[in-house]
Amino acid sequence: MAWLMLVIAGLLETGFALALKQSAGFTRLVPSVTFIVFAAASFGLLSLAIRELPVGTAYAVWTGIGAAGTAIAGIVWYGEPSHVARLVSIALIVAGVVGLRLFHA
Repeated sequence: MAWLMLVIAGLLETGFALALKQSAGFTRLVPSVTFIVFAAASFGLLSLAIRELPVGTAYAVWTGIGAAGTAIAGIVWYGEPSHVARLVSIALIVAGVVGLRLFHA
């Protein structure tokens, strides 16, 4: 259950990063509120996950999911560059997250 909470927390991190961009420096109400809700939920789930998982592993997975998810969303929705080196770098982040899960013991 801790791993599921951690994955959801990482996805919410992607959501709060995207909401932060849409908030235009917290000048737009709906994206600003979305940021606050997603951030609170993300941190809340992370705090529950670290009750059962090592903090270093959990934090690395949480930030990895958030970083990769945000980078992919930037490519898909904001037209950010998608050159090969960038995609390989995102794949390496995902590989690191998977490795942390597979070798958690």
